[in-house]
Amino acid sequence: MVSKKHYIVLIAAIMLLVVSCVPENEFENTPKGNFNALWTIIDERYCFLDYKNEEYGLDWDKVRKKYSSRLTSDVNNIGLFEILTDMLSELRDGHVNLYYTADVGRYWSWKDDYPANFDMKLVEKYLGTDYKISSGIYYKVLDDNIGYLYVGDFSNTIGESSLDAIISMLSVCNGLIIDVRDNGGGSVENARTLASRFTNKDLFVGYIMHKTGPGHSEFSEPKKRYIETNKYHLRWQKPVVVLANRGSYSATNTFVSDMKCLPLVTVMGDVTGGGSGMPMSSALPNGWSVRFSASPMLDVDGNHIEFGVAPDIAVSLDKEAACNGIDSIIEAARNHINSLLQ
Repeated sequence: MVSKKHYIVLIAAIMLLVVSCVPENEFENTPKGNFNALWTIIDERYCFLDYKNEEYGLDWDKVRKKYSSRLTSDVNNIGLFEILTDMLSELRDGHVNLYYTADVGRYWSWKDDYPANFDMKLVEKYLGTDYKISSGIYYKVLDDNIGYLYVGDFSNTIGESSLDAIISMLSVCNGLIIDVRDNGGGSVENARTLASRFTNKDLFVGYIMHKTGPGHSEFSEPKKRYIETNKYHLRWQKPVVVLANRGSYSATNTFVSDMKCLPLVTVMGDVTGGGSGMPMSSALPNGWSVRFSASPMLDVDGNHIEFGVAPDIAVSLDKEAACNGIDSIIEAARNHINSLLQ
């Protein structure tokens, strides 16, 4: 029997395969041909054109006119790369990249235009030298008997036995802090594996859609996404605080959105960085590769989370406290958990 999780992955793969069959050999390997190929790939396959038109007035036809005016017949690769990267930046999407042998076009304003609300040196101070590491997760018991996990990315495979060991080691704690600040993402499956340890039943957490045609609004019906509980492994039954900031992106953005659906979880810190589109890649006639968002994820209310997930309790990093080695966001999380125990 196919699980909900694997069914969604299978449908995603099929839909992306169908969409990727758009022929690209109709464009010549010239500056104009590569420009038109890239514009068309985004026009027909990118999944947020309608949404971003509503949010900030993105008009992809006007974008074409704006940047095609910069093209010249003798433009070199460096100049063409700059034009194409600037055009893609109009999408305001960190999942959109243009790959050229000499550079990678990227949009980082989703993070760089906001306060960091994170300092790894402070995290290292809280971890000390006696912390433990399992599946890339750093963890320890803080001096007020609250467990602390720092998950720096979701690229490392998170093993079920590792999570059993972590939960067992922290079972004496009164609560748990999961710090995913500056976690730029990785595997959605790893994020879901971690989230599954905080529910006792399969939990509906949102939707995913897939492009079904070249039209901006041609999508499949929203498919429900679930966190599937793991009944054969340890699960956490006490208060949890998830710490997030603008650097919490992509799979981490989804993780935070999913964790907000759990009754014992409070999200604190800043709005996440977003990045809710499942990415895919295509190629230009000159061999350059472009990555772009193809399948949007929505929250339980059917709202886009492309531009981030708001915390339940907003907390900023206090600079004066930071100078004294204190992370005010971690401290706020500790105070919140301790208040629930009174």
